[in-house]
Amino acid sequence: MSVSLDGKLVVAISSRALFDFEDENEVFEQGDDRAYMALQLERLDIPAKPGVAFSLVKKLLAFNHSPASSAQQPASQPVEVVILSRNDPVSGMRVFRSAQHYGLPIERGSFTRGQSPWRYLKPLHANLFLSTHLSDVRAALDAGVPAAQVYPQSAHAGDAYPHEVRIAFDGDAVLFSDEAERVYQTQGLTAFQQHEKDKAQQPLLAGPFKPLLTALHRLQKAGTPTMRIRTALVTARSAPAHERAIRTLMDWNIEVDEAMFLGGLDKGEFLREFEPDFFFDDQTGHIESAARHVPSGHVASGVRNPGLPDG
Repeated sequence: MSVSLDGKLVVAISSRALFDFEDENEVFEQGDDRAYMALQLERLDIPAKPGVAFSLVKKLLAFNHSPASSAQQPASQPVEVVILSRNDPVSGMRVFRSAQHYGLPIERGSFTRGQSPWRYLKPLHANLFLSTHLSDVRAALDAGVPAAQVYPQSAHAGDAYPHEVRIAFDGDAVLFSDEAERVYQTQGLTAFQQHEKDKAQQPLLAGPFKPLLTALHRLQKAGTPTMRIRTALVTARSAPAHERAIRTLMDWNIEVDEAMFLGGLDKGEFLREFEPDFFFDDQTGHIESAARHVPSGHVASGVRNPGLPDG
C-alpha cells in the first residue's frame, strides 16, 4: 500500500525559514556553492539555531504527539512538514541533523542545489509554503498554494503559549480576494467603505490563504488535550467594512478566535500583544512593522504586489 499525504496539514518549508543559516547564506550569495557545501559539511555536527518559522513548525508537529494521535499509525497523524530547499543534498544532511537535534520528526525533503523547488508543492498537496525566496513564493501562489516570503530578521515567537499554535492573518488579498482593496486603491477610503457596506451580505471571494485557514480549522476542530490552535484576523478594515469580512467567514463555516479591525492603525504593537507564532500580510509595510515584534511573512499577491522583483 502506497504512502499518502492526503488529508494532512502539509507544510513545506525552506531550510532558511526553519533554521538560522544567515551566516552560511552569505557564502552562498557570493556564488561559490562549493564553498557553501564545504562550510555546511564542516558544521555537520553543529545544530543550526532555530529560524523564524521554527516555533510554528514545532508546535504544529506536536499535534502528532498528542494522546489522540499517539495510538494511531504514523500515516494517520495529522501534520506533515517537508523541507523544500535550494540547498544541495550534502547541505541537506545538516538540515535533517538539526531537525533531529531539536526533536522535530521531519522525514521528507527535496534539495535542488540552487534551482527553484516550488514545483514539488503539487505532488506534496501542500497547504503552506514558507521560503525566503520571493520568486519561489510568487510561483507557488500562482500555482494556487498558500505561500509567504519569510523575513529572516523577524523577531522569533515567544514562549508564553507552549500548548497553543497562534496564527494571525490579514484579510484582503490574504484570506479574502483583493476585490475590495482594488476599490480602495482606485477610488479611495470613502468609496471603499460604501462599497463594503453595500455588499455586506455578499461574501468575498477566497484569497490565497483560505485553503490554509480551512486546513487549520479542521485541525482545530479535531482538537487534542494538549495542543490547540488560536487564529486571529488582523485587518486595516474598520466599521462598517467589518461586517462583510465577518459574514464571509460565516459563509465559509470557519470561525476565527479574534478579529482586530484597526482602521489603519499600525499592526505591529497589536500583534506583539497577541504573540502569534506567525503573521501573514500582503503589504510589505505591515510586515516590516510586525517583524519587529513577531515572526512574519509577506504574501506577494494582489493589487499591492504587481511584478515585484526577487529579493
